[in-house]
Amino acid sequence: MKKNLRFLSALCISKTAMLTQKLFGMNASYFPGKLAIKLCPDFLGQIDKPETIISVTGTNGKTTVCNMIIDALTANGYDVLNNRAGSNINAGIASALIGGSTIMGRAKKQIAVFEIDERSSKLIYPYVKPTYAVCTNLFRDSIHRNAHAEFIFRIISDSLPPESHLVLNADDLISAGLAPDNKRSYFSIARMNTDLPESINIINDMRICPRCHHTLTYRYVRYHHIGNAFCPSCGFASPESDYVAMPDFEKHVLLIQHKSKEECYPLITNSIFNIYNQLTAIALLRELGLSANQVQAAFSKLSIVESRYSCETVGGTQVITHMAKGQNPIACSCVFDYVRKEKGQKEVILMLDDVFDRVNSSEIMTWIYDADFEFLNEKTIRRIIISGVRCEDYKLRLLMTGISEEKLVCVPKEIDAPDSLSLYGTDKIFILHELYAAKEAMNVRDKTVDLLKNKSERRER
Repeated sequence: MKKNLRFLSALCISKTAMLTQKLFGMNASYFPGKLAIKLCPDFLGQIDKPETIISVTGTNGKTTVCNMIIDALTANGYDVLNNRAGSNINAGIASALIGGSTIMGRAKKQIAVFEIDERSSKLIYPYVKPTYAVCTNLFRDSIHRNAHAEFIFRIISDSLPPESHLVLNADDLISAGLAPDNKRSYFSIARMNTDLPESINIINDMRICPRCHHTLTYRYVRYHHIGNAFCPSCGFASPESDYVAMPDFEKHVLLIQHKSKEECYPLITNSIFNIYNQLTAIALLRELGLSANQVQAAFSKLSIVESRYSCETVGGTQVITHMAKGQNPIACSCVFDYVRKEKGQKEVILMLDDVFDRVNSSEIMTWIYDADFEFLNEKTIRRIIISGVRCEDYKLRLLMTGISEEKLVCVPKEIDAPDSLSLYGTDKIFILHELYAAKEAMNVRDKTVDLLKNKSERRER
């Protein structure tokens, strides 16, 4: 698209705004792009883009997948433009492109990796056309904003450029059907001994065939609608996968069958949620053209970022922080399932409020009745400390699972939660926190670690 004077003026002003924000130590990831689009509505269309663009969207895992892709590319010598420092809506993409362009709007870098908010697809894809478009999965999420997975599916599917090569999850029959005419590559995890014949979750949004509307038959279910299914009426079925993963938890490796060859990668997590994230990144990197050896070397040095997952052992007790997105029943259910399956005697701190004051927080709490809090009704979970301004709401939901009230402790202030831990006879302490509570969760973790250290010192005396 030809650059006009309006665009050049918007670019100059937004670059000045970006520089000013940086000089004052401010995060320049949103405002410069918002300003540029305000001054020039087709700004994203006029600014030059890197030759290769990778977009990552989906309900869960997109930030983690983006981080893995960027880190792996950087480890292999690529200079990557990205928006991981800030916003994943159109203004954030614009800011990233502004920062990665010359004063005349020419791209400085050859490759970009952009995380894209699902609902922002229709504002971004008409101008920023990804070479590879990744979708991790599609689930219910933030019902007040996203309504239902089918609503989000339609937004993304209708917005994707026809030239984009899609990288999709074959185990997710919702996102697997995006933009059916596009070139695509699929990834999946092979049947595991923990898979079930049918979903045990409260919700499964893929029970009915999208073609003929008959009931689907599942060969196996991993969680919710993730698994392998077919329609006995019309033949609709889970697609064949190009990358089939088999995690080996004892050897800590991820075996991937690709083009009749088996590739072996370091397994950087034992959480099924994050195994999917790792597999997504590997599939994209291999499609991009990196060799198995290049990807293996990169993943040998990677880990899940601390704000998403961390684990520390103090005096024989593990302190584990794990993100469990509020307003997202599937993410929470998977984390709850992970906690209940972990061995040993456990205590749990819940920090699921979406923000820390009622003024700015969503008042819609219906999502907690879609989440499988029942998974926390487990004998090995000795105590649950519920923190935050809505602690009583979560307590009511937990009581509905049959958990005895003696196990539940409400603490309005998150930082006070560790004071209610028993600590004695506890093998693992899980701090499950909302997406935007990472900093608070780290503070709670540090206080928990200090309490454990003090306990160990008293024992030594």
